[in-house]
Amino acid sequence: MSEIILMADPRVSAVPVRECGEPLIDIRTDGSLLVDLRKQDDSNAFHSLRKGLLERLLEAQAQLPGGLRFLVIEGYRPPGLQRRYFEDYAATLRAEHPAWPGERIRSAASRFVSLPEIAPHSAGAAVDLTLADAEGRELDLGTPVNATPEESAGACYTDATGITERARTHRRILAQALTAAGFVNYPTEWWHWSFGDRYWALVTGAACARYGTTWPAEPS
Repeated sequence: MSEIILMADPRVSAVPVRECGEPLIDIRTDGSLLVDLRKQDDSNAFHSLRKGLLERLLEAQAQLPGGLRFLVIEGYRPPGLQRRYFEDYAATLRAEHPAWPGERIRSAASRFVSLPEIAPHSAGAAVDLTLADAEGRELDLGTPVNATPEESAGACYTDATGITERARTHRRILAQALTAAGFVNYPTEWWHWSFGDRYWALVTGAACARYGTTWPAEPS
């Protein structure tokens, strides 16, 4: 397995952001994408993505084999919610590993929840998704979406062994379509794909990120 760069790696936070100003778009607008409600939050913004990201996501879906569609679980995540997710998971790890120093907790937590200050979801630059069939039924990709490394025994890692051949095939189909459209995967979460954020810039060698932390527009 190649090196896994975690979100806590200083190289990620060191990437500069040159904000392009693209708006967040409600991905439910034209009905092309299936949207699951399991991560719906009080802001009702979980179904939003940056305009350029949405365009690439639709491009990727068009490359899927016949009868398959993306099932979007979560796009945009408000900064406050991102911080809560990170702090809650870090607290869980701290309770389970009281001898771990703070930096190890921070790094381990970033396997599953990004550091709030650089989070791709809070930039509208990441999407958690899986595959569904023509009837909208979720396919088997080896673990539930959002399974932690602990509860999945590491099977949430994109290149994990110990999953079925069917699940591995589905992961390969997902990856091929999204990679061709310019997305990068966070390798500890097979379902997490991003474009234009700091992590994407580091992995692809881009000089800067296109999207930084953003907030939905206020209702007019």
